[in-house]
Amino acid sequence: MARRTTKPDSKSPAQPTWAKWRDARLLRLRLRDLDVRVKGTWVEHSVQKLYDTLGRRGLKFRPKVWAGAEWFSPLGSPGIAVPFYLLHPRLVRLERSQMLEVEGNNRDDCQKILRHECGHAFQQAYRLHRRRRWRQLFGSSSTPYPDHYRPDPSSKAYVQHLRLYYAQAHPDEDFAETFAVWLRPHHAWRRRYEGWPALDKLEYVDELMREIGARDPAVRTARPIDPLSSQTQTLAEHYEQRRTHYAPGTLDVFDSDLLKVFPQGTDRNDGERASTFLRRHRRRIRATVRRWTGEFEPTLDEVLGEMIQRVRELDLRAVGDADALVADFSMMLAVNTTHFLYDRRNWIPL
Repeated sequence: MARRTTKPDSKSPAQPTWAKWRDARLLRLRLRDLDVRVKGTWVEHSVQKLYDTLGRRGLKFRPKVWAGAEWFSPLGSPGIAVPFYLLHPRLVRLERSQMLEVEGNNRDDCQKILRHECGHAFQQAYRLHRRRRWRQLFGSSSTPYPDHYRPDPSSKAYVQHLRLYYAQAHPDEDFAETFAVWLRPHHAWRRRYEGWPALDKLEYVDELMREIGARDPAVRTARPIDPLSSQTQTLAEHYEQRRTHYAPGTLDVFDSDLLKVFPQGTDRNDGERASTFLRRHRRRIRATVRRWTGEFEPTLDEVLGEMIQRVRELDLRAVGDADALVADFSMMLAVNTTHFLYDRRNWIPL
């Protein structure tokens, strides 16, 4: 199938007035007043690539895509909302300044997320969760979403697509992740998951898509749910809500772990304050733990901030080799941050 291309316009599109505003002013703007759309952006090309992949797999259905506040695939309306911040470079910079990272801000990551969300859309469009075999393999779609989940990294009952072993969060996520792995172009999933119980799920998805691929979906229309044009909160309110959601809460339960890395009662002349040490190495620690855990940087930074405050309150000192201290602390942080995983209400779904 020939890939559809878009010729660049002879004139660059007019930039919105807020594109040159400082963060403080931009944050006072309402989400709806950003007036950004998927059409004409690099995300549109990513959506077209998804559609091309569906076509090559013989799948007729094409989920509708619209601009929203977050990555989102609503129940009962088979479509995909793409977060506003991906739709303009100025908003990418704001997202990074507010949340420390930009989820989906490269073509590979965007495709991974789109394939996952597409799985949700197919489930809703064809009401796949009503099938007995679907329920036997994935579980009941009506199972309430947990506030938190604690994955088992060693489990072979689930595919591994998005980070944080997200297939383990809920039956719907299990299916969406399995669909995404199946849909990935040129992926030898049979060889990759040979001997895993997860292979039964992939084989079922392969069988299921062959059955329904050429059919019209049972739910044919996708009314945009919570489109950006309906969002009246300001950007400041939006980011405050997200940061509050990712906040870990009190960490005084980790005092014993902190004391193993930074002993209390050490002579003040033997080392610098542990709080100063951690602030100096904060970026390095955060990057290291991010690589190990796949945890969101906003959560890591919140946890780090809480721990820095706690070691200051305990008046702990950093004594010994700096590299060894960074390694020990990073390991301790990695273990503890796995407890802070996300619910569906504000992260739907990654």
